[in-house]
This record gives sequence, C-alpha cells and structure tokens, in this order.
Amino acid sequence: MFTGMLVALVTPFKNGQVDYAAIERLVDWHVEQGTDGLVPVGTTGESPTVDVEEHQKIIETVVRQAAGRLPVIAGTGANATAEAIHLTRYAKDVGADGSLQVCPYYNKPTQEGLYRHFAAIAEAVDLPMVLYNIPGRTGVSLAPATVARLAELPQIVAVKEATGSMDQASEILAQCDLVVLSGDDSLTLPLMAVGAQGVISVVGNLVPKDMKRLTDAMLAGDVAAAQEAHRRLFPLCRVLFIETNPIPVKTAMKMVGLLESDEKRLPMTDLSPEHAEALKQALEEYGLL
Repeated sequence: MFTGMLVALVTPFKNGQVDYAAIERLVDWHVEQGTDGLVPVGTTGESPTVDVEEHQKIIETVVRQAAGRLPVIAGTGANATAEAIHLTRYAKDVGADGSLQVCPYYNKPTQEGLYRHFAAIAEAVDLPMVLYNIPGRTGVSLAPATVARLAELPQIVAVKEATGSMDQASEILAQCDLVVLSGDDSLTLPLMAVGAQGVISVVGNLVPKDMKRLTDAMLAGDVAAAQEAHRRLFPLCRVLFIETNPIPVKTAMKMVGLLESDEKRLPMTDLSPEHAEALKQALEEYGLL
C-alpha cells in the first residue's frame, strides 16, 4: 500500500468551487493508468486553501470513487493538532487507507513538539500514518532521530522525505525500518538507490505510467531501466517546479486535456507567460503535445 508510485493528486476548481466531478474523472483515469495509490489534499492538492468541509468532501469523493481499486492516503495534516486529529478521524470513518501528516507549519515546533503532535494523532486515530517532512514549506525539519522515535509507534508506517537531502534519508534508513518515500520526483531514483521504496509524485499527475516504470524498475533491481526512465522524466520533473507547485502541474494538465480548468485559489496565481512558454515547450519535447 505504501510503496511504488503514489500520486499527490491535484484539486480541480471551477468558478471558485471544488470540481468534484473532475476529481472523480481523475481517480478513474489513475486506476486505468495503473497508479499505485492516491494522496489527495496534500501540498499539490492545495490543502491550505480548502476549508474543512471541502477538505473532508474531497477525501470522501476520492475514497468513494476509488472504491478499493487503489489505496487512498488522505492528506489530513494541520498546524493545529486538534484539527489534524479531526480530519484524520474523518478520513478513517469514510474508508481512507492511511493519512499523510505534514509537519505543523508556521508555528515552528521543537523536535519534542513534533513528536508529541504526531504521537497524539497516532494515539487518537488507529489509521496508518505517513509522516511528511518538507521544511521548505513548513519552516521546520523533522530530525532523523525524531523520525526513529516516532517509528516505534505502530500506526506510523512511512515518511515522505522532501528535504532534498540524501544524508537525511540515509540517516532515517539507518535508524529505523520505516518505509521512505521520495517527496521530490527528480530525486526518486537516487533516494530509492539508498533504500527508499517509492515516491509521492507530482509528475505522476501527468505521466503516471512513466513514473511507475521508474519505481517498478528500482523495486525489481533493474537499475539500468530505472536510469533510462529517470533521464526521460528529468526535464519534465524540473519544469513542473519552475514556479510554486501546483501552479505548473495544473497548467500542464489543462494543456494536455486532463483538466478543463487550471484554476487555483489565491495566493496561488496563474503561471507567468514566459514560464508557460517554457512549460509548453517541455511538454512538446516530451511528446505530450
């Protein structure tokens, strides 16, 4: 459930509202594409700009539409522990297979605060948890020693590593047996080379089969095939972060016809014209346009 090519699902909007019909279509498409799992309402799903009711309904929609055809790891993190517990309870109640818990953002807790936050959620809700460490977004990093301490809790089964540090991932793998998942598409191959078991992917919103080819090859020990997939994917991985995620990926999904609208919510804005041209060129070179 927590290995392979999982997709950090975008949240489609239409006329200011969440487009639940578009979410249903995306879920069906990912099932057809062979995606190993879906992770709605994370960073890529614009979790900071959906309200609690929308957040819950997005999770429920993805779980219902998936209908057991692929696992759903719901983004239920928050910078208030009580809110994270509330969202995680809801995810469990509607049938999610796990939760993704980001480090509390803005309030910059200590390592003890981080431990107590995640431990409180694990104690309150019996649902497998994936820790999510992305200090570039949250302002605080989850230390390997804290990850190892949390790994002693049975509900905590994996960590999404988005620090960009091979050393960080290696230290985690040396200290505990949690599943490590890449949080950066372009680093998936090297992270899996040191022991990670997959990725929670942004580029998988566009080309899930190609990203899955890379993770499947690495899990099978076919490094040459994985390197070939990595080299093909690398320019696309880079251009999708030419501006803040998920601005480029939503723009790309509209360009290739996967979304009717690339609408975002403020403070996310449209891709700048010069970057839109670079994105279009990359999609053309990849063969998507």
